Amino acid sequence: MAVVKSNEILGTGRRKSSVARVRIRPGEGAIRINDRELESYFYNTRQRNAVLAPLEQTGKRTEIDVRIRVDGGGIAGQADACKLGIARALKKYDEHLADGLRDSGLLTRDGRMKERKKYGLRGARRGTQFSKR
Repeated sequence: MAVVKSNEILGTGRRKSSVARVRIRPGEGAIRINDRELESYFYNTRQRNAVLAPLEQTGKRTEIDVRIRVDGGGIAGQADACKLGIARALKKYDEHLADGLRDSGLLTRDGRMKERKKYGLRGARRGTQFSKR
């Protein structure tokens, strides 16, 4: 079992096949993802904004340090997993923030997953090519 410092709060976020383990604690607003800065891990502005959305929504951007371990999936799925993990950790940090996070849709897990391939088909739904002769 992992040792957690008493002042750290944990949150887990998932999206597609990505899993983000988030730890927040009071600080000055530093965000580290897999031991890298936010800007060097997520180059795309949309993904950076997704990660920052829960902190901006609650106004805790400069009050909380965030450390994230994320793996699996692609970069977009990882960004959304981080967003959900931060939102869940903030909810544990302060219960009064839950209503604002829920109204913004930040506490709702996106359940869309890749559909499995079926036998007899080339993909999830695509069949084999029809040949008249």
